[in-house]
Amino acid sequence: MRLNEIDYNDAQPIDGYGPGFFRIGGEVYEGAQVVAPSGTRGWGGYGDIDAVLALKEHVDVVFIGTGAEIAHPPASFREAMEGAGLGIEMMNSPSACRTYNILLSEGRRVAAALLPV
Repeated sequence: MRLNEIDYNDAQPIDGYGPGFFRIGGEVYEGAQVVAPSGTRGWGGYGDIDAVLALKEHVDVVFIGTGAEIAHPPASFREAMEGAGLGIEMMNSPSACRTYNILLSEGRRVAAALLPV
């Protein structure tokens, strides 16, 4: 079996998650977070639309981690993202973490907005 070392090009991968926290780039962050190659910051959830829209110029898609289970976002959140032309993909937070890491390792322009499990 051939193993390749993953290079994230100075971006911080999501190392793990648990009840109420995420471990990103070796640091533990409590609560909801927005993770992008440019850094990590707290997220106020679906009401904090501006934190996600600020990524528009830097990423092509944002993975929305909806917590332990997949759920639909409020219509106002989805409409704001569509109106700004920002692609979003809804999935549970564990799936969003894995997908973010895979595409980040491929050099893709991605971010994740994550609600804790």
